[in-house]
Amino acid sequence: MLIITIKQGKEKGLLSGDPWIYVSSIEKVDGKPQERNKPGATAIVQSSARQFLARAAYNAKSQIAARVWTLREDEPVDHAMIKRRVQAAVLLRTNALRSADPQALVQLVDGEKDGLPGLLVHSYGAIAGYLVCQFNAGGVDLWKVPVVQALLNATGCRNVFERCDPLLRRGEGLSVTPRALAGEEPPQRLMVREGGRLVTMDIRTGFIYPR
Repeated sequence: MLIITIKQGKEKGLLSGDPWIYVSSIEKVDGKPQERNKPGATAIVQSSARQFLARAAYNAKSQIAARVWTLREDEPVDHAMIKRRVQAAVLLRTNALRSADPQALVQLVDGEKDGLPGLLVHSYGAIAGYLVCQFNAGGVDLWKVPVVQALLNATGCRNVFERCDPLLRRGEGLSVTPRALAGEEPPQRLMVREGGRLVTMDIRTGFIYPR
């Protein structure tokens, strides 16, 4: 397990709810080299007085050195936690999903707001359609399998596609490989409602075709 020690006085932002820890706030990182070099490895965050502050996903390759998973010492970062948070995020937006235009992209997971830093998930076409995921941070990328499993169970949708933002993923030291993670890949062109208009979009990339 990695241990991140925060510089004295730099823990204030963390304790006030800021989920990001920058390199400038870190005094040192202890742990095995292979763990320190693995984007998204779970770390214990402690104060300069060696008091527990959080558990976070550490990424030495990112400008955001660590993203907080939990401030609770009794909450482990494991498959159960990931699945629990995905399910809670989807449940929170169930009514919006049911009442949405089937041609709209509906957000189901919103990163830090749902305790899943760097994860964005949108639904298109409800159960018969597609889930489009973006794993924009090392931590959620490392937990990709339980994330997808939880999405399949929580939504009933069988098609999950990974959209990759090259700038964000490369900044995290992650590969850029858009692909179907479950079921079928979406068609290249779909009619998507944005506000009050329908546009032709490739939901795999977000590209809107000109009229």
